[in-house]
Amino acid sequence: MTYRIKPMIFSVALAGLVAGTAQASAPSAEAKAAYVQAKEQASVTYKAARAQCEGITGNPKDVCLAEANAARIRAEQEAEAYYRNTLKAYTQSRLKIADALYARDKAKCAALTGNDKDVCVSQAKATLVATQADAKADKKAIEARNDARDDKRAAEYKVAREKCDAFAGGAKDNCVAAAKADYAK
Repeated sequence: MTYRIKPMIFSVALAGLVAGTAQASAPSAEAKAAYVQAKEQASVTYKAARAQCEGITGNPKDVCLAEANAARIRAEQEAEAYYRNTLKAYTQSRLKIADALYARDKAKCAALTGNDKDVCVSQAKATLVATQADAKADKKAIEARNDARDDKRAAEYKVAREKCDAFAGGAKDNCVAAAKADYAK
């Protein structure tokens, strides 16, 4: 029942966020079109999966529907996180996917009885808590690395500006301008 919510798209995108390459600007028209297409594809896939579940009865049907729903949520959340391209969006996406997988796992547990059911539900809950903790920890780690990078750049800029004090007049102005350009100030 163990599952990981870090597909390749999340790993690459989170790496971009750590490196500070995420754009704060509005997404392009192409990105929006890709996002809308991904959501539509998720909906079509979900409807097809639900249709396959119709011939099944009882708990297997519940599991089938929960799996279809989890797949839809994963596809939609990955598309939305990629479209928004923010750390918050990726974290929220991972949390929503974890909730959907937890619902799927609980549906699987419903077929069991007694202690086996209790253990299954406990395992599902433990996996949910672990996955949520990982998502939140990753967010905090990325934020800490970004803060550290910003602090280092600020210190480096201060040193560069201090070096400019050795000059006078136009040379100092050129040095300060170069430091500002180098450190995007």
